[in-house]
Amino acid sequence: MELKTYLKTQKTRIDRFLESYQHPLDVPERLKEAMQYSISAGGKRLRPILVLAAHDAVGGTSPAAVAVGAAIELIHTYSLIHDDLPAMDNDDFRRGKPTNHKVYGEAMAILAGDGLLTQAFEILSDPVLMAEVPAGILTRITAEVARGAGSGGMVGGQVLDMLSEGTEIDGTSLQNMHMRKTGALIRASALAGALLGGADPRQVEALGHYGTRVGLAFQVADDILDVTQTEEQLGKSTSDVARGKRTYPSIYGLETARIMAGGLVREALESLESFGDEAEPLREIARYIVSRSH
Repeated sequence: MELKTYLKTQKTRIDRFLESYQHPLDVPERLKEAMQYSISAGGKRLRPILVLAAHDAVGGTSPAAVAVGAAIELIHTYSLIHDDLPAMDNDDFRRGKPTNHKVYGEAMAILAGDGLLTQAFEILSDPVLMAEVPAGILTRITAEVARGAGSGGMVGGQVLDMLSEGTEIDGTSLQNMHMRKTGALIRASALAGALLGGADPRQVEALGHYGTRVGLAFQVADDILDVTQTEEQLGKSTSDVARGKRTYPSIYGLETARIMAGGLVREALESLESFGDEAEPLREIARYIVSRSH
């Protein structure tokens, strides 16, 4: 399998859905513009692609897979808009473009994020898009996504991140923070795809473990890139180290952080040992996460 082609193909599927999705209600034009600005700003679409890859790994055939993945991408995008705000990370650039609040103002950026978050659950509850998903499965998917995004997951992780700024937290605290802030929604993506594809309990457990390890590996790799790449390569203006945040390289050193990332990928791959060739995209994505340059 050629990963670059696979990622491009799946990203196109997600982007086409996001471009064509028609909101069922009349949305103020300025709000719609602000929401679309961040959705169309680019990005890897890693989380929705994980939904599709996990769905395919268990032999899924659901027509709702792209819509579920797109819903998770909306949640991820909302989190980026809010993370960039002056009250949070105070970033001027995201993906090489001015951040949402720099273009539309802080109030509109907050509301654009709110709009994207709630739109995600509109999609997950859309009776047409989800018509063929059994009610019990849809409830489980929605619950996993909500947990991954909520106060015990991504939002809680962001709180821990804010509270840790300028403090000397240890490696255990750092891991707990990032398993929530970054890892929880990535894990939810893998679980959503598995559930949608009709996974059995053993497969659900394995793909949940895969998502947890891949999510943490993604963050370790991000921390490494933060100290090895330029602002232009990263597409943002301020590093975590400059903000007084503890990172894996700052606690363990750069080489040890790289070893840790590799170990997490190996653990993710081990969780897929019972899967066949259908899971090859998941294996390649795990390897890609620690080899990427941005």
